[in-house]
Amino acid sequence: MNEAFSRVLIDAQLAAQGWDTQDQNAVRYEVSCDDGTRADYVLCDRHGRAIAVVEAKRFSVNPGDAAEQAKSYAKQLNIPYIFLTNGNEVRFWEWQSAAYPHPVKTFFKQDDLERRFATRQVKRDLLSVETDVRIAGRDYQQNCIQILCEEILQGRRKMLVEMATGTGKTRTAAAFIKRLFEANAITRVLFLVDRIPLAKQTEDAFTEHLPDYPCYVLRAGRRFQDEKLITITTLQSMVNIYGDYSPGYFDLVISDECHRSIYGQWSGVLKHFDGVQIGLTATPCVAAEIEGGDDEDKAFVKDTLRFFEVEAPTFTYKLKDAISDGYLVPYQIYKAQTVKTAAEGGFEVRKSELDWSAMDEKTRTEFELLFRDADPIVIDPSALERRFTIPERNRAMVREFRSVMDNGYIDKGIVRKPLLGKTIVFAVTKRHAETLAQMFDQIFADKKSSPEVRYADYVVSGMGTDDTVDGMTKIKRFKKEQFPQILVSVNMLDTGFDCPEVKNLVFARFTRSAILYQQMRGRGTRKAQNKTLFTMFDFVGVADYHGDDDVYAAGGIVAEPKKKRRYEPRRLLALDINDHIDPTTREWITVDENGNMVFPEAFELKAAELGLRFEAWLLAQQACPEPGRRINPGEESWLRMIGSQLRANAGTMDEFTSGHFAFHPFSQLGGYSQAVRVFGNEQRLEALIESLNAAVFGSDDNNQTRSGNQPTAH
Repeated sequence: MNEAFSRVLIDAQLAAQGWDTQDQNAVRYEVSCDDGTRADYVLCDRHGRAIAVVEAKRFSVNPGDAAEQAKSYAKQLNIPYIFLTNGNEVRFWEWQSAAYPHPVKTFFKQDDLERRFATRQVKRDLLSVETDVRIAGRDYQQNCIQILCEEILQGRRKMLVEMATGTGKTRTAAAFIKRLFEANAITRVLFLVDRIPLAKQTEDAFTEHLPDYPCYVLRAGRRFQDEKLITITTLQSMVNIYGDYSPGYFDLVISDECHRSIYGQWSGVLKHFDGVQIGLTATPCVAAEIEGGDDEDKAFVKDTLRFFEVEAPTFTYKLKDAISDGYLVPYQIYKAQTVKTAAEGGFEVRKSELDWSAMDEKTRTEFELLFRDADPIVIDPSALERRFTIPERNRAMVREFRSVMDNGYIDKGIVRKPLLGKTIVFAVTKRHAETLAQMFDQIFADKKSSPEVRYADYVVSGMGTDDTVDGMTKIKRFKKEQFPQILVSVNMLDTGFDCPEVKNLVFARFTRSAILYQQMRGRGTRKAQNKTLFTMFDFVGVADYHGDDDVYAAGGIVAEPKKKRRYEPRRLLALDINDHIDPTTREWITVDENGNMVFPEAFELKAAELGLRFEAWLLAQQACPEPGRRINPGEESWLRMIGSQLRANAGTMDEFTSGHFAFHPFSQLGGYSQAVRVFGNEQRLEALIESLNAAVFGSDDNNQTRSGNQPTAH
């Protein structure tokens, strides 16, 4: 493959980013330098001023080998930016401020290059700009921002910040963003959150703290608002549109609460944009700290450190530090378990104790097989409320909570009493949440202003038929109004939920994940008026399991902490005990401007589904183990145009064929004949189209199978 072939790919990639390769005022070829050499391409702004050199090499040559040659051109032509490419790889180099070029997905659009060029003219020394202490006035917040600024000046492009829940990650991020804007170091920011409801919370904070830098929440199905400087959204909301924008669109990308979803099917979004990457998390990010955690925890930490290319967080401020410094409130733990759930090694269930008449045929068959070999069988307590429930156990927990709230408890001769106030209860399933909410409501009936008022309510996010439709309304009422005082949650309030008035947490759900446990515990740490501490009611043994005996909780622990242990089940029946939250399963909640949940129309759902299938297929093509058959940026540009057409015609298109190349937008780029040139030959192009159709338009069963092993057009 010679340089001429590479130039075909390069021309296609430039055209895909909006460059008019026939306009000499935009793209110039073979530009002469003072020493008689020629630069392959020079890209210009709208006024015809040269701003980037493009050095093209043959397909088989490493583009990095041309760095010095391109740098010589850039020096002679007084051009600040360099792109090095062989048609397969593209590298970008701000050679006056960086020692080496770095990989980018493709070329930048003209206006993105212009914005970067304009900021160069007015950029200030980042260390000469002060942090706004009105936004982030605490010592650790200012230290964090200072360290990040120093890292950027040293050329680092990926950083990870670990700050405990309630210590002001959003405020710190806002002050950091403001400092970069004031130094003219950035022009656009992408702020990623875990869920759209948290995006609204972030938008409110940024609107308050950054009034001079307009922000907005990008919802699924919408486009970027170019006039706004800060885009707040989720990875999932961007999955169908990000490929339409150049890597230079954002200069700074901040991921709040980095979840493992960013390393899976959504990874293309984060890897697309050529901005400084900052990760924010409240969970431990050092492997030794989650030694007792489950395999998901270990994988989370490993993948987080790998993605941000660090061995340990760039900055750390832990819960114990925040409590010791007086920024968060300490906690006390009340531990009480029923006889059944406290049984060492699980508890027995006899065949005669089950209600066989209430089982469907599948469940009946399953349990008949289980009891065929043993009666009784031994149940792992963590399986409760999934396939087994003990009504008396739930009543006992509710009665115990009311008794302790009214009478307190005696710890080493000292009477301790929880604070009256808002309470979050962590439940297992919707049925469990509804049951507990009704029980709490009944036992606190004397505290209600009138019978129809709910003292306790519940919210559920499982992204299915069990969802709480008016969940956002219930959460708003819980935060702003007197009732409900108790909100029972399934996957809705475990992470990211901010309500300082919460004074009690009730664990009616067991989790093996140390990360999730710390997130749940963090719901009570924020300071509020008349709140000196919060109380954790542990009815499932989760505090002992995670060895929650840190010194900063001393004096408030009711039961002596036991040695950390893991269940070692022998003959234990453990059903559905995977307790990790997957943010992608609940991201498709759409919330309107008033915080109410709305549901997309059928066309939007279909377009989103096709977009997800296309994205998964495209990632598989990029991951092909054979470099010669892996898709290159020029091919990716054409494939992304195909993906856009699939989503735009989701209601009518059930197949993509070669004939579609005759229509807009492909016709403007040369149609089918140009597509064949870009993909090398007709056979490869047709094979990719066939593979794409199978992945995107195949049956649901086939697509579910393919999700784990995508077909590739090798």
